[in-house]
Amino acid sequence: MPQVLEFKLPDLGEGLTEAEIVRWLVEVGDVVAIDQPVVEVETAKAMVEVPCPYGGVVTARFGEEGSELPVGAPLLTVAVAVGSDDEGAGADSGSRPGAGAGSGSGADSGSGSGSSSSGSGEVESSGNVLVGYGTGAPVARRRRVRPAAVTAAVPAPEPDPVPDTVPGPVAVVSPLVRKLARQHELDLRQLVGSGPDGLILRADVEAAISALAGETAAPRPHAAAPTTEAVQEPVAEPASGAGAGPAALRIPLRGVRGAVADKLARSRREIPDATCWVDADATELMAARSAMNGAGGTAAGPKVSVLALLARICTAALARFPELNSTVDLEAREIVRLPEVHLGFAAQTERGLVVPVVRDAQARNAESIGAEIARLTEAARAGRLTPAELTGGTFTLNNYGVFGVDGSTPIINHPEAAMLGVGRIVPKPWVHQGELAVRQVVQLSLTFDHRVCDGGTAGGFLRYIADCVEQPAVLLRTL
Repeated sequence: MPQVLEFKLPDLGEGLTEAEIVRWLVEVGDVVAIDQPVVEVETAKAMVEVPCPYGGVVTARFGEEGSELPVGAPLLTVAVAVGSDDEGAGADSGSRPGAGAGSGSGADSGSGSGSSSSGSGEVESSGNVLVGYGTGAPVARRRRVRPAAVTAAVPAPEPDPVPDTVPGPVAVVSPLVRKLARQHELDLRQLVGSGPDGLILRADVEAAISALAGETAAPRPHAAAPTTEAVQEPVAEPASGAGAGPAALRIPLRGVRGAVADKLARSRREIPDATCWVDADATELMAARSAMNGAGGTAAGPKVSVLALLARICTAALARFPELNSTVDLEAREIVRLPEVHLGFAAQTERGLVVPVVRDAQARNAESIGAEIARLTEAARAGRLTPAELTGGTFTLNNYGVFGVDGSTPIINHPEAAMLGVGRIVPKPWVHQGELAVRQVVQLSLTFDHRVCDGGTAGGFLRYIADCVEQPAVLLRTL
């Protein structure tokens, strides 16, 4: 007999608690292989294909394209053949020795909550993995494959199955709806959802609570219910009062914008930051860059960008002032100085601001850093950055000069300890060698966590950055 297992949205990376369904890769009734991608989601960081750890027949999907799910919410249910004699989806889907080693079976992992096998066989799964994050073999990519062995072991599902007809999953997406039902001891399996495909909405739960309490008041209409199933498009809300003006526009704070808002708010709440800044003459830095790139066209290799030079200067400064390459452990009340420099840089994309991370920047020269920045920037604009490429930074470089502004007071990228901001480089009057001249001037600003160091250390770090900008020859030995 087949066993129906529920696959939940797994943890997609550091600090990512929710994801938006962009595109379903399977339909109800499809046969899926172990570790086959079943849905494409967009987190606050990147686009991710989520593979299912089970092989079998998809019996239900939860959430429409465009809806947002929290980590741990049901994604889909799969009917899996149980028994050692069955050569179902598991064997055909690229099963391999030790597929679930170290992570346990899918039923016990964070991504699946199906009950244990009722027969003598065991359900085969690969554990809680993502594409590129622990899958030991190439992922099979087949859709609507219906081998005879599987169809013989697993009965064909109904055309439009209702998730509540099978044990385990309940047609509820919102954790708020589940919590509300628990608080009123309401059995969700007794409800018929009014949402798409029988989805149980908050309005359904409130109506049931009112009925149990004997209230005669009608439940709130679905349009006014603040549920996670609400449409994500901007909603115009009419102003109250007679003769009201234009309606206010409500824009959901979700996706990249929502994640940025949460992180910046947390940074302001937890980090006692301070900012110092200095103007620097970048004329020599620009001349050095031109020389490196071979103004006469004789140099080979990719061009070195100003951002790459500034990044290399940052790694040299962090080697001299390691206090700023650290984080604060609030529970232990300790400052943790980090041995590697994972340098983040702010990149503006169509989906909002992201901060890709150059790993082990302290071991790279300017050319290597520049090549990695170019690669990550291209991936960011295409929406192909992975969570691993967007997390784990220890220091951030923010070149807001590309927006045509001179200065700023950056907000620290939590949980880092500092961020260097760079304004535009423009010709300005400057006293050079005792005379007034027109020079290429840039404003540098440093926002730092005052818990990890005092102003003297922060000032020394920023002054060293400015000295390297004004006299880049001091770095020739390490560039």
